[in-house]
Amino acid sequence: MSKEYMLTRQYSDPSALGKVYLVGAGPGAADLITVRGAKRLEKADIVFYDALVEPEMLALCPQAKLVPVGKRCGKLSSAQQFINKQLVDAAHQYRVVVRLKGGDPMLFGRADEELNALRHAGIEVEVVPGITAALAGAAAIGQSLSLRGVSRSVAFVTLAQGDEIAIKGQPMSHPNADTLVYYMGRRDAVKIATQLIDQATHHTPNTTVHILEAVSTPRERRWSGTLGTLAQGHAADWFDNSSPVLIMIGNALKNTDNKREQSNMFDTKVNDSLQDGVIFTHSRRCA
Repeated sequence: MSKEYMLTRQYSDPSALGKVYLVGAGPGAADLITVRGAKRLEKADIVFYDALVEPEMLALCPQAKLVPVGKRCGKLSSAQQFINKQLVDAAHQYRVVVRLKGGDPMLFGRADEELNALRHAGIEVEVVPGITAALAGAAAIGQSLSLRGVSRSVAFVTLAQGDEIAIKGQPMSHPNADTLVYYMGRRDAVKIATQLIDQATHHTPNTTVHILEAVSTPRERRWSGTLGTLAQGHAADWFDNSSPVLIMIGNALKNTDNKREQSNMFDTKVNDSLQDGVIFTHSRRCA
């Protein structure tokens, strides 16, 4: 009996294989994972986790073998094809396999590639949704992404190229939406702001901008300003390259004075010029 035949027979017998769960870890804080996600971690035999997953999250699965697979923009990480192979191989050795992804697996998480690889191998797979960073960001600043009469559309955007090669000089594509949330946009922040102003559709130099790093974690920081100040590079020296960043843009995100007076969750520090934006630290939040 050939090795190829034995492999095919093993793949076609679901009872001989484990099950893989693609679990959303949420925006960062360990207590923002869903109840279902936490239960899957408690039962896991092996967990393949992203670089953005907090150590406190991994404490939920002390019984499991932990395998880091990277997947962080601009950082060294495992090739996606290798991760796919690891998941398939693990399903032949373990009953419960968890692929723990930051945020939600189905948003900028390359879940389709992993789902296709697992299904092609005849392996049962289940997706457990997670809270994506944009929603945690809206909660952190106390501003809705949509607002009656102001914002009827919201777009989540990433400019990360993945394994594709970007064409030099090709302009970035920006959705025509009232509120925009850019994931992994740190290095292109000035370009994003400049092009949105030049587009002159929903956004002007006075459009509100909030930038959040490490949202929902004890390290969370916030910069607030406008598209105009962002285009002028006033946030450049504020960024921390070691933290994941979220850029939120839209008039629905504008703080009114009475709202700001009612909230004392954040300590504030105002830059030398009010045009530069406002920096909010996260020293009072516990995750």
